[in-house]
Amino acid sequence: MFSAILTWAGAILGIAVLLAMAFGPVVADLDASRLKHWFRRRTRHRHHSDVG
Repeated sequence: MFSAILTWAGAILGIAVLLAMAFGPVVADLDASRLKHWFRRRTRHRHHSDVG
């Protein structure tokens, strides 16, 4: 009984790790695009304040 519980727990943890590995690059790309948008917006405001 105990080995069956450990087997199922290991399987669930393994699936969780596989899903995290699969969706990791997607989350990183979304985060990078958000950071690029923020950086562009910040530098655009900085240039306008330098001119005016």
